[in-house]
Amino acid sequence: MTTVKAYIGLGSNLGDRSSYIDRAVGLLKNTHGVELMRLSDIIETEPLGHIDQPKYFNAVAEITTSLPPEELFTQMQKIESTLDRNTGSKWQARTIDLDLLLYKDQIIKTDQLQVPHSQLHLRTFVLKGLSQIAPDLIHPSLNISMAELLNRLNGGDFFIDPEKPKLVSIAGLIGVGKTTLGQKLAEQFGTELLREPYDTNPYMPEVYAGKADQALNSQLYFLNHRVEQLDPESLKPGKAIFTDYIFEKELIYSEKLLDKAQLHEYEKQYPTAYKNVAKPILVIYLKDSPGNCLERIHERNRPYEQKIKREFLTELNKAYDRMLSLYKHCPVITVLKSQFDCHRDPDIQYLSEQIKVYIGS
Repeated sequence: MTTVKAYIGLGSNLGDRSSYIDRAVGLLKNTHGVELMRLSDIIETEPLGHIDQPKYFNAVAEITTSLPPEELFTQMQKIESTLDRNTGSKWQARTIDLDLLLYKDQIIKTDQLQVPHSQLHLRTFVLKGLSQIAPDLIHPSLNISMAELLNRLNGGDFFIDPEKPKLVSIAGLIGVGKTTLGQKLAEQFGTELLREPYDTNPYMPEVYAGKADQALNSQLYFLNHRVEQLDPESLKPGKAIFTDYIFEKELIYSEKLLDKAQLHEYEKQYPTAYKNVAKPILVIYLKDSPGNCLERIHERNRPYEQKIKREFLTELNKAYDRMLSLYKHCPVITVLKSQFDCHRDPDIQYLSEQIKVYIGS
């Protein structure tokens, strides 16, 4: 009899959570056509969506099975019923929750079943379990290992909120190609790119020319422009939209360009601005060496950029790495310029397909 590998997520946040996980595992073992191979450690997590519920215990089971996916799913539902799962809304607390995460390398979309699980790639608690028992396992839709998918989350757990705009922000050094990439992606999605107002900021040429007294005005110009541009009321819910910047970069540049008194004034205004802007649901971190970025800066020959030094870019690069290695608001996909060409259609198409999975398009 032919068997295949499948992976099942287990969760419980009502009653004796450990007991419910153990009992579900026991019932899986006793299911005809199912053999339990490995079980991850249990991970305790907060409920998604900041709901006032008890914390979850979560684990991942690797099985081999001779059952077709629909029949396996039916058997999982029977186990949930046996363990008194609440069958109300998807956000209700559960004695037990079983999700078919992966079935071999198949992509399945029916009225009842979607495999891989539609938001597997957004859940640290799932990817940790998968990475523990099968780190080299490849996601069939994204063609990325579970370990790499886990790294994109920085420990966060996310879900796609249809009531919010599908904002994708592109981060990276000056000269790395953020605007070019953003324009290509916006064209792919039939949407718009919200650009940084470099050409309209009257203070920035003076700042790069060494007039430090204009630095605060320049940073506040950017800040106020972004607040207007990213007003949640002006962005359509559910619509994909791109920016060629990440809002939090403002803190990086302010720390580099402002003196102590200017920074103090700026930091009084930043929290209110941050509170009032739409947040990205995905960040694309476009990376290249400071040296390569400096070459592009010289090639494009914007007069006010020509005094930028490699040392300045190196410091910015370190700050970006630091910020995005700790970024927990949404997933971060790192794209290396050494392996990616914004002008190659296959590269843009590949990244577009990745983005679609993350934003639920």
